[in-house]
Amino acid sequence: MNRVTLNNGVEMPEVGYGVFRVEEGTNLENAIVKAIEMGYRSIDTAAIYGNEKSVGKGIKQAIAAGVVTREELFITSKVWNNNLTFEETIAAYEDSLEKLDLAYLDLYLIHWPGKDRYMESWKALESLYKQGRIKAIGVSNFQAHHLETLLEEAEVKPVINQIEFHPKLVQSEVRGFCAKHEIQVEAWSPLMNAELLTHPVIVDMANKYQKSTAQVILRWDVQHGIITIPKSMTESRMKENLNLYDFELTEEEMTQLDSLNENRRSGPHPDEFDFVI
Repeated sequence: MNRVTLNNGVEMPEVGYGVFRVEEGTNLENAIVKAIEMGYRSIDTAAIYGNEKSVGKGIKQAIAAGVVTREELFITSKVWNNNLTFEETIAAYEDSLEKLDLAYLDLYLIHWPGKDRYMESWKALESLYKQGRIKAIGVSNFQAHHLETLLEEAEVKPVINQIEFHPKLVQSEVRGFCAKHEIQVEAWSPLMNAELLTHPVIVDMANKYQKSTAQVILRWDVQHGIITIPKSMTESRMKENLNLYDFELTEEEMTQLDSLNENRRSGPHPDEFDFVI
């Protein structure tokens, strides 16, 4: 598994395991154990997913079985938009730790910027980071203007901006801003909720390399220097999503996939949805 060095020196696996829209329960616990057995070392969850307890139980099972140590894992969670005051963010972090049954998180993100409600929350993340209670802090779904505002006041630079990213949404502006400021981009919904898996251009590339269309898209991610966190509960696909390092797309193929961009989202636009509940 390749690792990416973040701007604070922490190393993060290039491919992780996402659990968005996976319900709490034994199936998820078992999937986490299987993922770790297969070689996944990065697990991405969030408070709003409602599944942190099962993620934590799966992690504990894998550690207890001797498959991995806690230090070898990279665990991410996120604070939701109804907890963006300083005190609420601290409490949300404590709640996530309790549910996950962990002593610390490797990465904690502000899930959405909301309507300019993120600075107080960022100060809370900075406080937790300075206390050594989080290995790294970052944001999710931030546009360039959100990041610009954040950097004007931040004492600690975000290490990550996790955004929707796939061939139909290449996010050139925000990726350019992140590159300029050494903020790593991470892709959520890299397969566009499976919508891209039958695209003829991608199917042709998959046939050429004798790979799945998902593997072609995820390979495109990593060749762009993007960390990616595909989600699957199917064991064969979980294995496929890790097997990205025995082929390489050509420059022409990378450009061809880039050209599929339509600025089309499967999720909401960060400037148009507040997500307060």
